[in-house]
Amino acid sequence: MHNPCLPEDPLELDPVIQSGAIHAALEGIVTIDEAMHIVMINPAAQRMFGRPAAQVLGQDLSVLIPGALRELHTAHVQAFMASGVVERPMRALGPLAGLRADGSEFPLEAAICQVEASSKLGGHRYFTAMLRDLSNEHKLAAQIDQINRRMRALFDLLPVAIWITEGESVVYANKACARLFGAAQRESLTGQSIYALLHPTTHELVREKVAHALASEEEEVLAMHGKIARRDGSSRDVEMVVAALPDHSRTLVQIVIYDITKQTHERRALLESKRTLRELAASLVDTREEERRRIARELHDELGQQLTALKLELSALEGIETPCIPSARTQSMIQMVDNTVAATRRISMDLRPLMLDDLGLSAAIEWLAQETERRSGLQVTLRCDPLPDLLPQKVLTALYRIVQEALTNIVRHANATRVVIAMAHTGSFIELRVEDNGAGFPDQPQRVPGKSFGLIGIRERVLMLGGELSLGNLPGGGASMVVKLPLSGADDAQGDS
Repeated sequence: MHNPCLPEDPLELDPVIQSGAIHAALEGIVTIDEAMHIVMINPAAQRMFGRPAAQVLGQDLSVLIPGALRELHTAHVQAFMASGVVERPMRALGPLAGLRADGSEFPLEAAICQVEASSKLGGHRYFTAMLRDLSNEHKLAAQIDQINRRMRALFDLLPVAIWITEGESVVYANKACARLFGAAQRESLTGQSIYALLHPTTHELVREKVAHALASEEEEVLAMHGKIARRDGSSRDVEMVVAALPDHSRTLVQIVIYDITKQTHERRALLESKRTLRELAASLVDTREEERRRIARELHDELGQQLTALKLELSALEGIETPCIPSARTQSMIQMVDNTVAATRRISMDLRPLMLDDLGLSAAIEWLAQETERRSGLQVTLRCDPLPDLLPQKVLTALYRIVQEALTNIVRHANATRVVIAMAHTGSFIELRVEDNGAGFPDQPQRVPGKSFGLIGIRERVLMLGGELSLGNLPGGGASMVVKLPLSGADDAQGDS
């Protein structure tokens, strides 16, 4: 059937319209004349609409458009024809749709352009529409949207606060985040600057971590401590984990926020409790040392003198023979007095050697070493540098007790034959080093065993004075203990071991 609106010979259309490039194009291409009749449809458009060329050539363009959109589309095409514009995208129409042969509709994107063509009858104007089926893209977008909704629902169920930022702005915050900041709705956080939600003391650290996360080529997870500012004006201690999201532009950052305010308060309370207990322990140690000093002094001065006087009286009777007190009996009593004097001196020295107060630390440690050698057979070598004349009483007592406890532990547990005790004055510290050739400490020497009360006592004495304790094993075998005590004898150490 002849259509007067078509050229006499379609093969004589402009070569551009009839070119093989159009027929091989992956996009749909439809050409109409000024009467809006279809004069060319390429294979991609035929597949798109489900119609062969024979069904649509010569037909009105409206056969490819859903009925609800035909009037609007016709008006738009006519306006384009009258405008004299060479080409125009058809986005201004709003969403576009095509009509397949089976009656189904599908979304599409279109751009229209004017083509000047010629035939034997003279010049003609044609209008070509470039079409792209958006069905798959819409399905993919719907799937992505569904995934996003599920991910948002999942994030909203998490008890941990999460926000995602782009630049300085919050682009997403979950419900836990809204609760943490005291916001009624999580949407109220979107669009705000993260630095309006963080405590000012945290700004610089967050900027540094975010910049590092975005600049790093590796997927790093950076943790930090900080504070946030709640809507009610209060602040919370938080731990934040920052990571750049793996988008191509690397502009999105995810920040997970843990509220650690309760843990921080509990930790501070625990540290305060430990500090109080340590002060109490220090007070008890001082009280005990003072009591030991008093008892040792009374044993030495009072009881010792009386026993000495008793021995002198008995010695005066030793040369006098009386029927009621034989000389042998007198000698036995003198021996008992000597033994009692020796026991009194030993008890007094164990409580607290008076030479520690009278002659100083070096003399007291030298006596302690001699007593240890006499009782255990352990060979003790002393290397003590001259110490300051006026050592604080707490430091002097602590060093003596530490050496005393160390020697006791070595005799009991180390199975050693030699021990070296070295003491030196370095700057504002006194360093005590005790090394033996015994079995050494267990695998983790720095960790004081729970039932090793001797080492626990040493550690507590050191910490009470603000010093440092280091335990280790020597390369050739044996154990090493190094103690550093400040000369000030500070007893207000705040840290834990």
